[in-house]
Amino acid sequence: MALKEFRPLTPTQRFKSLPAFDEITKWRPERSLLEPKKRSGGRNNYGRLTSRHIGGGHKHKYRKVDFKRRKHGVAAEVMGIEYDPNRSARIALIKYGDGEKSYILAPNGLRVGASVVAGNDVAPDLGNSLPLRAIPLGTNVHNIELTPGRGGQVARSAGQQATLTALEAGYALVKMPSGEIRRIHENCFATVGQVGNVDHMNVSSGKAGRTRWRGRRPHVRGMVMNPIDHPMGGGQGKSKGGGGRHHPVSPWGQLAKGFKTRSKHKPSDRFILERKRARKKS
Repeated sequence: MALKEFRPLTPTQRFKSLPAFDEITKWRPERSLLEPKKRSGGRNNYGRLTSRHIGGGHKHKYRKVDFKRRKHGVAAEVMGIEYDPNRSARIALIKYGDGEKSYILAPNGLRVGASVVAGNDVAPDLGNSLPLRAIPLGTNVHNIELTPGRGGQVARSAGQQATLTALEAGYALVKMPSGEIRRIHENCFATVGQVGNVDHMNVSSGKAGRTRWRGRRPHVRGMVMNPIDHPMGGGQGKSKGGGGRHHPVSPWGQLAKGFKTRSKHKPSDRFILERKRARKKS
């Protein structure tokens, strides 16, 4: 995937960097794989605002992506690579020998006309889905299950990949995109390759309006609010915390920096061999 740059004729175009969509081969989605997607505006079933800065945006429908790769042992042909408004990754439309169509996450390098297959004893080729025990060590994988049969949950966004490092005692040691090393049952399925659209992290929208098109409303700093609206609001001019100097907090008073939100006794702790990489100190 390449990025499209613009001549800086206006302030909007100066820093704008958008995807060129050169990998897209099919521009209209498969109607049989669409379903309505209701927009909540950040409200729950009581109509109360539970998630701020959500609202508006362009209408779009949900594409039913097969994260489980349900059909085993049946080869499918890649019919096209499509844009999905619900995720950062691209999706691939595949067609099985019996005529059934399905969407999968498009790995980087997957081309139209290629053949992909899922199963216990398939070759570890690009786009194929197979158990971790059948994948060679050192292979990059994505769409990894955490529980056998549940469907892929790990490494599904654009450019993500995990690395299979070892197999021991019925578990595979997988190095996550975050750098964390985790034990995952060897019968869990994963797809070979890296998720496509690898330059997504370098996209710069260039203007506030494009962010609104995506359904994201403006985010206002707490420091510029009034004391009734935020603990850090108020004060004469720019001040660190309004009524007194204290650490940055959320609108509800929870510490925003350094406060660990993960439970101290989480059941999945026993599967984590090494925590994610520490942030480098500048």
